[in-house]
Amino acid sequence: MVWSREKIEELELDMLLKAVDEVYGFDFSHYSRAHIKRRLQHLLAIKNLPSLSALAGAVLHDPSEFKQLLNELSIRVTEMFRDPGFYRSLRENVIPVLKTYPYPKIWVAGCATGEEVYSLAILLKESGLLDRTQIFATDFNESALETAKKAEYPIDKIKSYTLNYQKAEGVTTFSDYYQAYDGFVKLDEDLKKNITFSLHNLDKDAVFAKVNMVVCRNVMIYFDKFLQNKVTNLFYRSLTPGGFLALGMKESLLFSDKRENFKAVDADHKIFKKKLNL
Repeated sequence: MVWSREKIEELELDMLLKAVDEVYGFDFSHYSRAHIKRRLQHLLAIKNLPSLSALAGAVLHDPSEFKQLLNELSIRVTEMFRDPGFYRSLRENVIPVLKTYPYPKIWVAGCATGEEVYSLAILLKESGLLDRTQIFATDFNESALETAKKAEYPIDKIKSYTLNYQKAEGVTTFSDYYQAYDGFVKLDEDLKKNITFSLHNLDKDAVFAKVNMVVCRNVMIYFDKFLQNKVTNLFYRSLTPGGFLALGMKESLLFSDKRENFKAVDADHKIFKKKLNL
């Protein structure tokens, strides 16, 4: 029996993912197969390696190679005020409720390099809430978190960020929130004073904190149905009664066994509320 090239590559992929889990403790087996394959093929091309087996050998014997693999598989597609309508909806539907709490707590899960965290901080500042709100920003990628903590972003992205901010109906000018330098901008330190950045793996770690809102946008689209359900249950346990759950535009609670325990606050912008009578 002669195996096809495709079947051999599937076996190599399974072996690589299992080895990464056993050696480094990161389980990607329930991530979208298409996403994993696409990113690994990109990594093979960059490193000029002939196969996933060759990549596995490098990763298992060299932690720096694993770090590069982790960066490649991490979900880092993000921008400030992405989907401006979502932020308009937060202003209208969520902020008034958060204002009723003395000290609101928000968990931004899968925060990547921090753009969405700081967008939320700006929104809270403009609503008079930032000073009494605790934001927990988590990701499993340590290097992404380090970038988030610095709050420094390429200056060539500011034009699109400014346009997003304007579409999100920001109340001032976006330039009020950063200082421009040679090739990059640095966001104001005031925005990060109530943000705690921490390592957290949605697949393996427990409830991070009891919060009034969970924001996890454009992360679960890279998970299979099993992991989507597992993570949604994690968020459910993290939320106080009446707490809000914000997902990405292409995400839903369809595959969650907790879907009946949430009601839609804004179905178009994927903002849900944990029901009180539970």
